[in-house]
Amino acid sequence: MAMPLAADRTSVQSWRRWIELWYAAYALLGATVAGLVPILLPLIVSRSGTAVQVGLVMAAVSLGGLSAPLWGSLADRFRLHRALLIGGLLAVTVALIAFALIAAPVGWVLLALLAGAGSAGAGTVANLFVVESHPQDEWDRRIGWLQTFYGGGQVAGLLIAGVLGQSLARAGLLTAAGLTAVAIAVAWRTVRTAPAGLAIKPTVTRPAQHGEWSVGSPQRVFHHLSAEAIRQLRPALFSPFGYFLLIWLLSFAGAAAIFSLYPVLMQQAFGVTPAVSSAAFAVAAGLGMALYSPAGRWSDRLGAAWVLRAGLGLRAVAFAGLLSLMFVHGSGAGWEALIAFALVVLAWSLLSVSSTALTAVLSPIGEGAGLGVYNAISAIAGVVGALLGGWAAGLWGYGAAAGLALAGAAVGLVLSLVRPFGAKQ
Repeated sequence: MAMPLAADRTSVQSWRRWIELWYAAYALLGATVAGLVPILLPLIVSRSGTAVQVGLVMAAVSLGGLSAPLWGSLADRFRLHRALLIGGLLAVTVALIAFALIAAPVGWVLLALLAGAGSAGAGTVANLFVVESHPQDEWDRRIGWLQTFYGGGQVAGLLIAGVLGQSLARAGLLTAAGLTAVAIAVAWRTVRTAPAGLAIKPTVTRPAQHGEWSVGSPQRVFHHLSAEAIRQLRPALFSPFGYFLLIWLLSFAGAAAIFSLYPVLMQQAFGVTPAVSSAAFAVAAGLGMALYSPAGRWSDRLGAAWVLRAGLGLRAVAFAGLLSLMFVHGSGAGWEALIAFALVVLAWSLLSVSSTALTAVLSPIGEGAGLGVYNAISAIAGVVGALLGGWAAGLWGYGAAAGLALAGAAVGLVLSLVRPFGAKQ
C-alpha cells in the first residue's frame, strides 16, 4: 500500500510546482470580469434602460480593454508590474461599487470603461510575472495553470450570478467588488515585480482558454498593439494574415452582438430567467475547458484553418437555431435556446485554439506583433458587435441581434472556404 501513496504524493507535488499563490488573484479577477460582469451589467442596465444602452455599456467595457498597450508600455518602461496589478484590481472594485449605486446612463458608460481599463491593466502583467521569473521551459505549464485558474474563476462567477439572479443584481455587483478587493489583498501579499525586465518581450502563443468574454484575460492583453506593429501593418493587411483578420473581425463582432445582450435576450426572447441562463453558461464554459486540448490536437493533425472553419460552422448552425427559435417558438423554446447557446460557447474552444495558431503562422510581422494586432482586432470587434447588437435589438427586437451573429459567423465561414490562408494550412 505504500507505493501508491508515494506515487500520489509525487503527483501532487508535481502539479503544485507550477502553481503560485498569486494565481488566486487572477481566479478572482476571472470570476468578476468574465463571470459576474457579463451577466449583471446587462441586467442592471435593462431595468431602466434600453437595449441600445445595454450595448453601449458592454461596448465601453471592451473599449477599456484597448488601453492594454498603455499599461504594457508603463510596465516595461518603469517596472510597474505589481502596481498595475493592484491598481487595475482597485479600479475594477471602485467601478463596480459605483455602478451598483447609480442609475445614470452616462455614468454607467464611464464606469464600464473604467472597469474594462482596470481589468486590462491587471491582465497585462499576468504572463510577465511568469516569463520574467521562471525559465522558458516552465512557461507553458505555468501559464496553462494560470489559464485554468482564470477559467475556473469565470465558471464560479457565472454560477454566483445565477444564484443571485435579477432581483439581487446590484448586490451581485457589490459581491463582485468584494471579490476583487480580496484579490487586491492576495496580490499585495504574494506578488513582487521581477528585478529586471526582458530586452525583448517573448512570444507566448497559448490561446485564451476561457469563455468568449475576453476583457482582462491574461492571454488577451499580454501581446498588445505596438507602434512598430502599426507601421508594419499596411503591407500585412494585403497578405493572407490580413484576410484572416477580416474573417476574425466579422465573426467575433457578430458573436459579441449576442454575448453583450445574453441574459436580457434569453429573458425577453425565450422567458429564461437570469438564474437559469447564467447556470447554463457556466456549464457550457466548464465543458468548453475540456475541449482545448483536443482542439490543439485537431489543429496539429488537420490544420488550424479547418478547425477554425469547424468552429465557425458550429456557430453558424447554433445562431441559425437561435434565430429560428425566436420566430417559430418564442418563449416556449427556452431549453432549446440554451442548448443552442451552449454550442456557441463550446465552439469557442475550437476558435480560440485555431485563431491563435493561425496568427502565429500567418503573421508577416512576427508572432508577437501579429498577436498584438489579433488581440486589438478582437477588442475592436467586441466594441463594434456590442454597439451594433444593442442598436439592432433596440430598433427591431432581439431577433436582429441574433441575425447579426448569424451573418458574422456565416460570412466568416464562406470567406474562409473561398480563399485558402496559405500553403501550411
